[in-house]
Amino acid sequence: MQEPVLTIRNLRVSFRTSDGVLVAVRGIDIDVAKGETVAIVGESGSGKSQTAMAAMGLLASNGTASGSAIYRGQELIGASARDLDVLRGAKLTIIFQEPMTSLDPLFRIGQQMALPLMRHGGLDRRAARAKAIELLSLVQIDNPTQRIDAYPHELSGGQRQRVMIAMALGNAPDVMIADEPTTALDVTVQARILDLLVDLQRRLGMAIVFISHDLGVVRRIADRVYVMRAGKVVEQGIVRDVFGNPRHAYTRMLVEAEPAGRKSPLTANAPLVLDAANVAVTFPGRRKLLFGAASDAIKAVDGVSMQVRQGETVGIVGESGSGKSTLGRALLRLLPATGMVRFEDRNLMPLDRARLRPLRRHMQMVFQDPYGALSPRLTAGEIVTEGLLVHEPASKRRDRDQRAIAAFEEVQLDPATRHRFPHEFSGGQRQRLAIARAIILKPKLLVLDEPTSALDRSVQKEIVELLRGLQASHGLAYVFISHDLTVVRAMADRIVLMRAGRIVEQGTTDQVFETPQSAYARELLSAAVGMSVRISDESV
Repeated sequence: MQEPVLTIRNLRVSFRTSDGVLVAVRGIDIDVAKGETVAIVGESGSGKSQTAMAAMGLLASNGTASGSAIYRGQELIGASARDLDVLRGAKLTIIFQEPMTSLDPLFRIGQQMALPLMRHGGLDRRAARAKAIELLSLVQIDNPTQRIDAYPHELSGGQRQRVMIAMALGNAPDVMIADEPTTALDVTVQARILDLLVDLQRRLGMAIVFISHDLGVVRRIADRVYVMRAGKVVEQGIVRDVFGNPRHAYTRMLVEAEPAGRKSPLTANAPLVLDAANVAVTFPGRRKLLFGAASDAIKAVDGVSMQVRQGETVGIVGESGSGKSTLGRALLRLLPATGMVRFEDRNLMPLDRARLRPLRRHMQMVFQDPYGALSPRLTAGEIVTEGLLVHEPASKRRDRDQRAIAAFEEVQLDPATRHRFPHEFSGGQRQRLAIARAIILKPKLLVLDEPTSALDRSVQKEIVELLRGLQASHGLAYVFISHDLTVVRAMADRIVLMRAGRIVEQGTTDQVFETPQSAYARELLSAAVGMSVRISDESV
């Protein structure tokens, strides 16, 4: 290996919590050479993200790091914020796992992208805007001259992630840390983004630290890999050697883990829970302001009709920006829409906020970005029981706590952790908190927006089994939004395939997977099969 550009030695990371000191990283060593891609893999809570945060000096206020992280002779652990700010955003950049919480909701993305270009690149406002448009085009954002004036909430999860990638690449960094950078992306965009990173790395000589739970992605992009478990490195080496012939039992488990099986068939004559007809959502354009450009109205959902029955799972699949998440929110009346949405025997469209409230407990949603959906000021237990305060205000504190314990156990979280705050959990654990908050109210309809995207494969398998079990026990109806076709196949009875706000194909899961009718469906399935082949190659 060449001379390391980043050297980590005996790194330890711990957090002070109400339950005592939590040790997240336990004395690990990592080397990254110029132009090399080093992957760090492991389950949620293994310490892989906290390793990156410690090296960048970005730990939460209750976190402490010791040991050494040296970038080109400069010690990062214990360095002052002033010294780190010279490097961060210029020589060292990071793509965070949850883009919605990394982007300021009060500023347009063009303004946010321009700041590091102006500070570290010395560009003026006009040149920074032009560079930002170029970067958006580079990461394949459609209509970059229009999107640059969008606010983060006006973009899909995948589009927000691509904005983060563009921001990280803006100043041609020496080392880029990518924390689950393709988690929110569908398989076709994921393949293009990975190819883009590889191409930019070759041109810039950039080193990449790639943190992921997706072994197919790691197999495609990385040169070497470190496998972490419970804060320790249990195996390391060349990617093809580690995944092709894993020595550690934990590595073998990661290679073999994948959601499998199929849900129980739908009961004959199951009653209709949701009936939607000709649903449309349009985001109005903005008039030209002093520092912005005028934009046209965007039709995010265009005349979608679908039904969901008791005990049924309808999978909504499509690329980033296809309108699938917007549709999910529209079905629950979480944003303005036209058309008809009927929940059981009630048409939701004419109902005002007050008349909708009693129905809310029966129609719950798990959002794509769990960190953005969880209040940082509440403990995990308070977050999970928040809905009980609204819908069961007479419930006693002790009863709410007992129900929180049961909900934690259902989503495979230790109930003792309910006194911690969201930032003290891993991304996957936060997603399970979001699921617990939804299921504690025992809803009839659950809209799940990418509920497994932040989870490693082994936990995905557990969550899929959990959701199938809850559905079988309580007759829950699911609208399951995902770009992960492996998970969708394990979960869904029927699939609705969306593109540009419209349905391009729908049918039973077997029909769509085995005899796709549209070219778009065949493209998605082809990309998914390619990733699946790479995974299977690892276990040979």
